[in-house]
Amino acid sequence: MVAVVADSYDAALFDLDGVVYLGPVAVEGASEGVRALRERGTRVGFVTNNAARPPVAVAEHLVELGIAATADDVVTSAQAGAQLVALRFPAGSKVLAVGGSGVWEALDEVGLVGVRSADDGPVAVLQGFGFDLTWQQLNEAAIAIHRGAHWVATNVDPTRPTDRGIVPGNGAAVDAVRQAVSVDPEVAGKPYRPLIDVTVARLGAAAPIFVGDRVDTDIAGAVAAGLDSMLVLTGAHGPAELVAAMPDSRPTHVGYDLRDLLQSARTCTERPGEATCGAQTAVLDSGRLQIVGSPDDRSSAVDALWATATLAWRTADAGRPADTAPAVRLISAVLARQ
Repeated sequence: MVAVVADSYDAALFDLDGVVYLGPVAVEGASEGVRALRERGTRVGFVTNNAARPPVAVAEHLVELGIAATADDVVTSAQAGAQLVALRFPAGSKVLAVGGSGVWEALDEVGLVGVRSADDGPVAVLQGFGFDLTWQQLNEAAIAIHRGAHWVATNVDPTRPTDRGIVPGNGAAVDAVRQAVSVDPEVAGKPYRPLIDVTVARLGAAAPIFVGDRVDTDIAGAVAAGLDSMLVLTGAHGPAELVAAMPDSRPTHVGYDLRDLLQSARTCTERPGEATCGAQTAVLDSGRLQIVGSPDDRSSAVDALWATATLAWRTADAGRPADTAPAVRLISAVLARQ
């Protein structure tokens, strides 16, 4: 049997938005990929920075999309955030809940009491995404923080991928509150460690891999937690973000979608001024990165991307950043046609 990426890991941790689904729509191949991983004996966990819904609702949505899941398979940033609050304050403490039902239920799970007003005397604020978030909720958060409440944000993602395009994420609402207060929040979700640590502990994984669609949250979070990672191209970030990634947000692997966990690992052969992955070679020519060859499908485009990223990172780390635009344009155009 040919070795595949998943063979090196005992568990796969999946971000949800942009990796498994886009709002109400499953990402192509997600259900088949997850099922095949489980059949191989790989444990699966679903990890989301989106705090709007409780785990049981997330699991129900996964089942609707053809992916077997229970609430125990899902860990949300609201749960990780509630645990951070519970580490500071005793059970029964009042916490201003800002966001959707996922925030409220996470507080209840750890024995904290959610409240709606700064006048209720909360010792902390837990702020997460909510589809019905109001400006008044943000006002209450700012007032409570001014009065000394400890501020925990479930996550600070600036955007959120949906089936209709990229829209503002919880980070935009956190930034709105930050404009009115003089402190920064403690953050539970990626790229910070709490959410990933909670998930790894729940799975009992010794060698997990994290799969995400953002270099600045998913991949950076995996790096911070000491995990290998794979960036997939079905969500928020694509070729431009990958080749520009700094050392603390570079993935171990890249794939078009999560099914690439079931393919052989992409490796690059490097020589001065060039990098080759599969049949695709990126070359440095007068300070510009270009592709030698003609990627014509998803697989060859991702090969070209991995070669480009490898060479771009080496030149940037050596203090000689190259113009990656020609290669990125070509790769992006091929992927857009598929």
